[in-house]
Amino acid sequence: MRTFQLDPKMLTMGGVFYPTGYMILMFASEQEARRAAKILGHADFDIDDFMLIRPDDIRDQMMGTSGPGDDEILPSAGTEADTVRRYWELAQEGHYGLMVPSPHNADAERAIAVLQDPKPSYGQRYRTLIIEDLVG
Repeated sequence: MRTFQLDPKMLTMGGVFYPTGYMILMFASEQEARRAAKILGHADFDIDDFMLIRPDDIRDQMMGTSGPGDDEILPSAGTEADTVRRYWELAQEGHYGLMVPSPHNADAERAIAVLQDPKPSYGQRYRTLIIEDLVG
């Protein structure tokens, strides 16, 4: 598992976080996120492709600034900015994220099925033009 690093491919043309082909699963603690990664690894996901998202990563990279003000995210026609704000709210409570490749519907379904303990506090899957609620 790698540490989260924002890549320009993870952004919309307007600069908002939108990593198509991935799901972001939020957990109450770093320990829960790491335990979830191990569980997913045992379910045939490639843990080397995962990224651990720390609360600071959300603040510093996803929000694009050092603070979470409403005017600090570019407006978007969809829910992308609202989703990033939700990650920020959870990060302020100490939640960690797990970024997992999910190019197919079956990947997301399998991940949610095996993650009963720890269960994600929030989860989104980014598809082309659609953010799919997984949890929360």
